[in-house]
Amino acid sequence: MNETEHAEPVAGRGPRGSYAKGQARRQAIVDEALAVFSRTGFHSGSLREIAKRVGLTPAGLMHHFAGKEELFAEVLRQRDEKVRAAAGDPAEHTLVEQAEKVVAYNQSSRGLTSLYAIVSAEATDPEHPSHADFSVRYRASADNGEELLRAGQEAGEVRADIDPALAARLISAVMDGIQLQWLLDESVDMVPLFEEFVRGYLRPPTPGD
Repeated sequence: MNETEHAEPVAGRGPRGSYAKGQARRQAIVDEALAVFSRTGFHSGSLREIAKRVGLTPAGLMHHFAGKEELFAEVLRQRDEKVRAAAGDPAEHTLVEQAEKVVAYNQSSRGLTSLYAIVSAEATDPEHPSHADFSVRYRASADNGEELLRAGQEAGEVRADIDPALAARLISAVMDGIQLQWLLDESVDMVPLFEEFVRGYLRPPTPGD
C-alpha cells in the first residue's frame, strides 16, 4: 500500500477546499448584490457592477449564478431567513411580539430594509420578476396574521372590537410606512412609532381608559 493513498487532503486544496472557496465567493456575490439592489433596485442593478465589486468579470459571475433573476432570488431568500430569525419562533411569540422584533431588527439593518422597500415598490409592475412572489407574500402574511390575531382576541391579548382580517393588512401597511419614513430620515425611530400603533390600535384598553 502506498503511504499516500489515505493522506488527508491539504486545507484549501482539492475538492473540499475548492468547494469552500466557491461557496465563499458565491456568498460574497450575494453580499455585494444586496448592496447594489438595495441602492438601485432590480432593474437598475447592474451585474457588471456586482461582478466588479467582487473582482470578477460578468462571465465569471455567471459561473456562480445563471442570471440576474437567480441572484436576486437568492438575495431575497437570505433576507427572508434573517427576518424570520429576528421574529423568533412563532410558537413562542404572539404576532404583535414578532412584528415588534422585526421592526427593531429592520432598524438595525438598513441595507435589507432598503432592499425590501425598493423591490416591493418595483414589484407593483406586473412585468417585474418578483410581482407574483410579492403578491403571494402579502396575501399569505395577511392570512397568517388574521389567524394569529383571532387567537390573540380569544386570549385577551388583542382588542375584541377590531376586524382581524383588516388589522392583519394594516400591520403590514404600518410597518412598510414607518420603514419608508426611516429610510428618508434616520432620526425617525421606528420602534416607538410601532409601539404607539400597537398600544392605540391592537392592545385591549386598560381599566380607566
